[in-house]
Amino acid sequence: MKRRQFVQKSIKAGLLTGVAGLTVPNINLLYGKNENRAIAGAYDLVAVKGGEPGMMFDKAIQSLGGMSAYVKKGQTVVVKPNIGWDTTPDRAANTNPELVGRIVKHCIEAGAKEVYVFDHTCDNWVKCYRSSEIEKYAKEVGGKVVPGNSEGNYQEVTLTGTQKLKTVKVHEKVLEADVFINVPVLKHHSSTKLSLAMKNLMGVVWDRRYWHRNDLHRCIAEFPKFRKPDLNIIDGYAILKRNGPRGVSRSDVLVSKSLLVSPDIVAIDAAATKIFGMDPAQVPYIRYADEMGVGTMDLANLNINRIKV
Repeated sequence: MKRRQFVQKSIKAGLLTGVAGLTVPNINLLYGKNENRAIAGAYDLVAVKGGEPGMMFDKAIQSLGGMSAYVKKGQTVVVKPNIGWDTTPDRAANTNPELVGRIVKHCIEAGAKEVYVFDHTCDNWVKCYRSSEIEKYAKEVGGKVVPGNSEGNYQEVTLTGTQKLKTVKVHEKVLEADVFINVPVLKHHSSTKLSLAMKNLMGVVWDRRYWHRNDLHRCIAEFPKFRKPDLNIIDGYAILKRNGPRGVSRSDVLVSKSLLVSPDIVAIDAAATKIFGMDPAQVPYIRYADEMGVGTMDLANLNINRIKV
């Protein structure tokens, strides 16, 4: 059996037997009945529902004008998934590996010179990269997987116009990249209610303990003022509905088969709360970022392409 087939079948087998007691995400708050068929590339956000991870991304990026709208020939790209935990794909603590591989493939096909994949993990980075399957999927399509566990690979930068974050150590690959693509998994988080696109950026900094001690939500909202990703892709294929960010058992996970894509990091986080059955205002860092002008959480005024596979 091929690795992709094994991962997909293990996710379905493991998750569908353990959803008792979980609330089904209120996806109808975001996904409409019909696909918006406006001109490709004219959307603020794309929401795909119902397919496998790679297929959903294919449809989403096509409706945004293709990866060449974001990645040009000869550019260096950083793809930043959540690889924080030494768990297998069926546990939904990390970004889906098939999705990561497909994103890397699109970048290379668009002419990227190099595509780097990394995360500042919480568990042992070697085990996280292996158990998540992200290392394998990224490498087999030409991606370069690098560690994020050494302080020597981080450089201190200064932020302006912020209250809490004045300096922060950022991974050198992000500082050097022409294109920065942010790929979190949608999940519950014990400290911030939800772990979304802005929260995922804590994986590109070294001194994140400071964030936890000094108004975590405010720090999360302020960091994108330094470097906003060029594209954000939220993996909602399998959702960790409780006991995040790592999860306890397969019964914490629910298959949603959802995907969000947007260049606006605030808008995509706001949309993701809807999949989770919440309101954006319930997550302080989304509200703070909206107030600071990092992006918008007003979904009503966005051009959203809703695709059902």
